[in-house]
Amino acid sequence: MFFKIYSVKILKKYKLKPVLLITPPFTQLNTPYPATAYIKGFLNSKKITSFQMDLGMEVIWKLFSTNGLLQIFKTASPKVQQFSLNAKRIFALRTDYIQIIDTVIQFLQGKNPTLARQICLDGFLPEASRFEQLNDLEYSFGSMGIQDKAKHLATLFLEDLSDFIVECIDPHFGFSRYAERLGRSANSFDELYVHLQKNPTFIDNISLEILIKKVKEIDPKLLCFSVPFPGNLYSAFRCAKHLKTLFPDLKICMGGGFPNTELREIKDIRVFDFFDFIALDDGELPLELIINSLENNKKIFKRTFLIDEGKIVYQNNSIQKDYKQSEIGTPDYSDLFLDKYISVIEIANPMHSLWSDGRWNKLTLAHGCYWGKCTFCDISLDYIKIYEPIAAKTIVDRMEQMIEQTHESGFHFVDEAAPPALMRELALEIIRRKLNVSWWTNIRFEKSFTLDLCVLLKNSGCIAVSGGLEVASDRLLELIQKGVTVSQVAQVTRNFTQSGIMVHAYLMYGYPTQNVQETVDSLEMVRQMFALGILQSGFWHQFAMTAHSPVGMNPNDFGVIPVQNSITFAHNDIEFTDKTGINHDKFSFGLKKSLFNFMHGIGFENNLQEWFDFKIPKTSVKFNYIETALKDETIFLPKPSTKIVWLGKIPTFEIETKTKKGKNITLAKMEFYDKKELLTIIIEPQNADWLMKILDKISVKNNSIFTFQDLKDDFEKNKLQNFELLWYSDSIQKLRNFGLLFI
Repeated sequence: MFFKIYSVKILKKYKLKPVLLITPPFTQLNTPYPATAYIKGFLNSKKITSFQMDLGMEVIWKLFSTNGLLQIFKTASPKVQQFSLNAKRIFALRTDYIQIIDTVIQFLQGKNPTLARQICLDGFLPEASRFEQLNDLEYSFGSMGIQDKAKHLATLFLEDLSDFIVECIDPHFGFSRYAERLGRSANSFDELYVHLQKNPTFIDNISLEILIKKVKEIDPKLLCFSVPFPGNLYSAFRCAKHLKTLFPDLKICMGGGFPNTELREIKDIRVFDFFDFIALDDGELPLELIINSLENNKKIFKRTFLIDEGKIVYQNNSIQKDYKQSEIGTPDYSDLFLDKYISVIEIANPMHSLWSDGRWNKLTLAHGCYWGKCTFCDISLDYIKIYEPIAAKTIVDRMEQMIEQTHESGFHFVDEAAPPALMRELALEIIRRKLNVSWWTNIRFEKSFTLDLCVLLKNSGCIAVSGGLEVASDRLLELIQKGVTVSQVAQVTRNFTQSGIMVHAYLMYGYPTQNVQETVDSLEMVRQMFALGILQSGFWHQFAMTAHSPVGMNPNDFGVIPVQNSITFAHNDIEFTDKTGINHDKFSFGLKKSLFNFMHGIGFENNLQEWFDFKIPKTSVKFNYIETALKDETIFLPKPSTKIVWLGKIPTFEIETKTKKGKNITLAKMEFYDKKELLTIIIEPQNADWLMKILDKISVKNNSIFTFQDLKDDFEKNKLQNFELLWYSDSIQKLRNFGLLFI
């Protein structure tokens, strides 16, 4: 109700008609895809009225409800004899599904936590094929992990219903995608266009009903679809087609990740029967100029496709520079029903569940990638190529604003790769402001992530990181230009894990020139890392050659032969043949099956051959390769420029005099308390007095940063002697494990 009142006030304040920002079906169940919130935050800074909606989630809420299931089963009823045994079972139990669907959804929205005990009891949820995959729930959740166990069971309940919808209602349905095949590698618009001429599907009709109601309520001048993935494309076109019929004066724009990567060479004029504008790359300035063109009839654009005199033109005639990241405002999540998003747990793995469980505020630490060299990546495009970090203070300012608006303190930083130095500054700023937050992000496994830096990140609220191990082969990592080795990745993941931060690895197979032995050896590397507990989660994906990557632009350099297709619509994924002639597809099932087991803490003793139904060579990797790599790490000694930070509290201090062999010896006893332990160290009084003062100076609460050289200079300035003797003493080294960090 608050947002509706607010909306009316805004409309009265501004004369111009508003902009409506839409995420079409489907992206995530647990949290809004952030693109519309980013754009809305920018438009706020320009005093341009806008509204946003997560159309996909509004469809989900309507679909998975009492009335939605009634309609689903009614629609499916005439074909019941054609169903599979699994679908027939679900149909036979339809009254049970209908009776509890609203209650289960409310539980997954966090509104009815006491239902967890009911869900965990046998006989409460109807069960179909998804429940056959259940592993040992007591092992996964223990006897007291009732909420997570119930979420997992409720997720299986929804997935059973999803299977029914796919088989009996709409084969295009998926919780995080819709009609994805039509948008994937669609070099021609023909197939998608043919589908759009057919009658709307069951899901289309729900989407259109919700959207039309919103358009009538808002009466926008411009409607913008953010299309991040191929699985959002069809719905965006379907909705645009219908809106063009009902509201012929409404202008419609498309932006987002899909057009940014796939529609840079668009030639099919039929696309513009659906959309008036397609904007590429950073959307802030292009959208502002589109709005100006509608209000003032000025034909000045930035990176925008449109129709001019009956032809497709790419207008980039604005000399205005794109906005800096400090100028685009704070993401604004208003208009979205944040309390209705659904947390699900698909598999019983704490790290893996972060993508689907909990509502996360999305932010970026930096635009683009500071590394920008990986040969499989779209490093030629602006979203990777143009690197621009945001000041840590600005980031934390935005975090505080978003916490106040959303009442959520969890953050997912969706960077291509978060810069270690900026992560350090972010952590220091969070700790100084005494913010209680949880956050996670994507990184490169580079050596900058020392154990001390990981401890600092953990203390600021970092709970997890994800990063690309890709092909766990030093030869291929060098070919990829990843800038890391397998041993280095192992050491970094160990540092994160030891500090209490979970680690997810993106894994790749089928990279150009990769042979069968390297695939097997890569799996063995991954097995060892999971067995040692330095990886908690992972995901295998098969290499895909994209048009904007070094491999795609220079295929001969990588031993691949591209299949040349005529491009009139989408152009990103490129079909190719590998000169090795290896069929990498056949490894998919075994790699994913083994990883599924590793993530559940089982299968480490299995011979690698057991995961495959065809003959593979024995691994050439030593059984203790990763363990040895962890032992080989060089001891870190601080450089003069190394920053020193104290995370702990100022200790208590008292002088003690003891008699030893007739002599009085005066020593200082210092007691350090943290949340779990008490540490006592005994040192000379003059050194203790200096240490008390220097710990206060280097405390994380202060804005000033001291280096190792600063400490030594301060020590000698106080006319004390033998700094190295004190610093490398057992007493000071104990403080290294108690909050004294070299970062």
